Amino acid sequence: MGRIAESELIINERGAVYHLNCRPEEIAETIITVGDPDRVSAVSKHFDKIEFKNNHREFITHTGYIGSKRISCVSTGIGPDNIDIVLNELDALVNINFESRLIKEKLTCLNIIRFGTSGSLQADIPVDSFVSSTHGLGLDNLMHFYRIDNNEEEKQLIQAFNTHTQLSSGKIIPYINMASASLIKHFTENYHQGITVTCPGFYGPQGRILRVGLGYPRLIDHLTNFSFGNYRITNFEMETSAIYGLGKILGHHCLSLSAIVANRVSKTFSKNGNLAVENLIKQSLQIIADSRL
Repeated sequence: MGRIAESELIINERGAVYHLNCRPEEIAETIITVGDPDRVSAVSKHFDKIEFKNNHREFITHTGYIGSKRISCVSTGIGPDNIDIVLNELDALVNINFESRLIKEKLTCLNIIRFGTSGSLQADIPVDSFVSSTHGLGLDNLMHFYRIDNNEEEKQLIQAFNTHTQLSSGKIIPYINMASASLIKHFTENYHQGITVTCPGFYGPQGRILRVGLGYPRLIDHLTNFSFGNYRITNFEMETSAIYGLGKILGHHCLSLSAIVANRVSKTFSKNGNLAVENLIKQSLQIIADSRL
């Protein structure tokens, strides 16, 4: 592949990638993504030292250290479309030479870990608990714009899901990708594990009814009742499938960790969602700092 044109990779006047407003030296190889821009400081307050603080629109980045571990925290905003921006620009920061606009011969593999909130789809996964996502199953359409291959287990899993839900016979074409095995093995104790479904919206796509009727009124039941071997769907949110899909094709290790703030089966909501998120941040950062990621 030749030189990447200015219209394809936008670099601003200070030599930073456009949306994230970061230069290559301003991000670490271990990256925490959060949806809420205000959550970046909730993560970085646990850093022992902060080197860089950048922001542009909803994208805020803090890079620093916990002990000797260098970590960046980046806000993505909500939804798969924002993940498309963030993961492509993070990859560009480490794998494209900004001066020559050529892809580097030696590529860097990032560890990208999402800290987010989510709704449980199982009665035995209560509010304020944590989920570590074995797979990201997308009901959005982002990964249909990229060339990607599934392994045999992923193919069988998505076929079983399509047979169970019949979503693919309508206007939705689900897709699936696995978490990084090298990351998820560190997040087992005190984390439920299972398939996380990613929806392209908060209301209708997640089965909520306000004033407008639903195109898929049995969606919640179909998700809750699905199983494949030892796997079941544990929760849903709005970014995981895009992170897993793009991470896979770009060659990065990705994992999604969620604090459960709602249970759609028991119809309960956390009485202190901020505390649940804070507990997820503290516990997960400690694992990241202590492990050899």
